[in-house]
Amino acid sequence: MGDIRLDGTVAIVTGAAHGLGQAMAAGLVRAGANVVFADVDGDALGAATAAVATQPNCGAALGIRCDITSRADCERLVAETLEKFGALHVLVNNAGKGQVHLERSPHTKSLRFWESDPEIWQNVIVTNVNGTFLMARTAVSHMLKGGFGRIVNVTTSLATMQRRNNSPYGVTKAAIEAETLIWAQELAGTGVTVNSLIPGGAADTAFVHEASRKELIAMGRPLLPPSVMVAPVLWLASRLSDGVTGARFVGKLWDDTLPPGDAAAKAREAPVLLPASDGR
Repeated sequence: MGDIRLDGTVAIVTGAAHGLGQAMAAGLVRAGANVVFADVDGDALGAATAAVATQPNCGAALGIRCDITSRADCERLVAETLEKFGALHVLVNNAGKGQVHLERSPHTKSLRFWESDPEIWQNVIVTNVNGTFLMARTAVSHMLKGGFGRIVNVTTSLATMQRRNNSPYGVTKAAIEAETLIWAQELAGTGVTVNSLIPGGAADTAFVHEASRKELIAMGRPLLPPSVMVAPVLWLASRLSDGVTGARFVGKLWDDTLPPGDAAAKAREAPVLLPASDGR
């Protein structure tokens, strides 16, 4: 991980004020990248950027408030990034909402889909699926002009997508996986790649709702530190990952004792092979 330098690289990380996003954004800054920490929680951005602002051999860290469900906000975020740093090479689509938002709603009777708050349910879909699309759509035209770009979509394990009481979160992450695969094909040969990255288990962040946290503890499954995302996102942001697109990487499987290419191969999840499409 320490061998990868990203000096001169410009990145946007959404949802960067807390949790996985903050860990990845800080890791990119420490590797020399100039990073925009974007988050709807504007009040928390100062602390997130200050944590790496004065460290040696780092890039710049800039906090910008952004609601990824707003097309205008996404366009403003990219415009301010270009104005400040003159380029955009990497987009990490990390921002999102999950079951914790349903759990906290007074209109949710249970996490079963028919007893959950329908307004929050729809808002999670809009944030995770539409927000990922709006950010990628806004950023990609600038990447295409330069013939180089990296889009990294943060998703989740296949088991989590299908787990009971886990919609709409699981639904949105399955949709983002589809976005990743479709966009990777559409961008093939352009120099812009699209890959997905997952922790490989529940991460120790406020994103994990209380019911899941208790269930995991009962099963003896420890929560993962957000830092498991840092090494793979550095590799994905670098030229070392040239030509790798439409793939899925698992943070907890990254082995820092291996050369980056070997570590990436170990962390790459085998694809799920689907039958040939009949066009429907």
